[in-house]
Amino acid sequence: MADNIHPIFSRMVQRNERERRLRQRSKALWFTGLSGSGKSTIAIGLERMLFDQGYFAQIIDGDNLRHGLNANLGFSLEDRTENIRRVAELTKLYVHSGIITLCTFVSPTREIRQQARQIIGESDFKEVYINTPLDICEQRDVKGLYAKARRGEIKDFTGIDAPYEAPEHPDFDIRTNELTIEQSVQLLFDQLLPIIRTNNF
Repeated sequence: MADNIHPIFSRMVQRNERERRLRQRSKALWFTGLSGSGKSTIAIGLERMLFDQGYFAQIIDGDNLRHGLNANLGFSLEDRTENIRRVAELTKLYVHSGIITLCTFVSPTREIRQQARQIIGESDFKEVYINTPLDICEQRDVKGLYAKARRGEIKDFTGIDAPYEAPEHPDFDIRTNELTIEQSVQLLFDQLLPIIRTNNF
């Protein structure tokens, strides 16, 4: 770190104060899964359910960030790694602000997700595997990406010509081929509640 950089975190409002104000415990939920698995859809549903129940949550979505903060990055492994590094640093700030943060990123390798876990912190990082088989994701293909990848118009597309390494021990395993979106959101909310709820809320 440069000699002229002096972090001032210790003098700022502390995380436990913010959590008391918001009456919740902040965590980072890291949604991973193939494109078309339902990551963003389930995160949006969960954000709404949390909000309606009095919790303060914020989605950080991969597509949104690639239009702004990470617009200069491509989809090579190196760029994906830098994409996740930036997102994890941003997420860490959100979590320390007392916010329940929902991150929706393919993040295809275990190494990339471990990088995010290390930056955010082991106790704050909760891996959510949106567990949807490739054939179902291709059937949905809501963005038309799989068709383009099959035609060779998109290179390094996860699940087609780039690998996806499924989580071995996710904190939450949501199987969207067995559940509706509504059931998936409710299941995730029910499992998350004991983690974010405080005694005075």
